[in-house]
Amino acid sequence: MTSTLSLTRLMHLSSSTLPVGAYSYSQGLESAADHGHVHSTDSAQAWIHSLLVGPVQQLDAPLWLRLHRAWKQGDHAAVQALHDQWLATRESAELRAEAVQMGYSLRRLLNDLEEIPAKHREAVDALEEPSFATMHTLVCVAWRLNETDGLGGWLWSWLENQVMASVRIVPLGQTDGQRLLRALGECLPLVLQEARQVPDDEVGAISPGLAHLCSLHETQYTRIYRS
Repeated sequence: MTSTLSLTRLMHLSSSTLPVGAYSYSQGLESAADHGHVHSTDSAQAWIHSLLVGPVQQLDAPLWLRLHRAWKQGDHAAVQALHDQWLATRESAELRAEAVQMGYSLRRLLNDLEEIPAKHREAVDALEEPSFATMHTLVCVAWRLNETDGLGGWLWSWLENQVMASVRIVPLGQTDGQRLLRALGECLPLVLQEARQVPDDEVGAISPGLAHLCSLHETQYTRIYRS
């Protein structure tokens, strides 16, 4: 593919308008704000950065890379195992529901667009509840997006969603949101580099504070987001 087409497809997949429902989830940020941990631009930046260099860098990004490689190699057994690991490491019912709902939405969209290669359809059908990461990596392979660009797009989408949730929840001004995107966006190349270097037996993250807040969100009295 030409570089222009690759970039176009990457922007398509990374767009906030992709109809998978990402905008309806805050991944614990709403609960963190409700309990006073996130209340300003600085505290929002600290919260997002801690997740970025913690569970995202040590767990989500390494699993994403392995899923992309498994799809590319046609190793459907590895896809199944990594998919199961992804869902098993979601630390609350809401986080697991998010992964499954967004995976279902992306799968349905791709089925309508007939984008899933025939050789992978059976593997997708064998997954009882395809996660968003499993489907996202499949799309990257189908669209011939390499792992660097694909994961970069994934990380940017995650970051943008977190910042936009901060703008709405804290609340922050739009300019503050753009400052956060610029500052935290500069961390993404290093996050991607570090994720590549995580050995198989060290893929994982311990984030009890996030798990606790996500669990509390399930019974939060008033809330905007689904996680």
